[in-house]
Amino acid sequence: QVQPVESGGGLVQAGGSLRLSCAASGAAFESFAMGWFRQPPGRAREFVSAISPNGNARAYVEAVRGRFTVSRDNAKNTVYLQMNNLKPGDTAVYYCGSRIGGDRDAYYTRNSEYQYWGQGTQVTVSS
Repeated sequence: QVQPVESGGGLVQAGGSLRLSCAASGAAFESFAMGWFRQPPGRAREFVSAISPNGNARAYVEAVRGRFTVSRDNAKNTVYLQMNNLKPGDTAVYYCGSRIGGDRDAYYTRNSEYQYWGQGTQVTVSS
């Protein structure tokens, strides 16, 4: 299994930036598709971004496209989410999910498609 552990959350003013990291222990990290989701206060967990095992394919929810960038370093067993021009609406607990199986160019955008989850990291954007 690949158990994710998120870090990098915090409090930032609107317009600021944060970089989240997701370190995944276990073997064969390069075989896992990875995804970022978030859960705003009082709402269900929602898709933010995803990246294929080989890093060639990426996806973003429309609300963050052009502001967030997902990347991975398979040598470090880590996935990143660079978040720029943050808005109060980005306030949420951010979760990293991992999934084994599937094509090396495939990414996944639904909660149910991920097998392992981290504990989450809080991102708070003040206006």
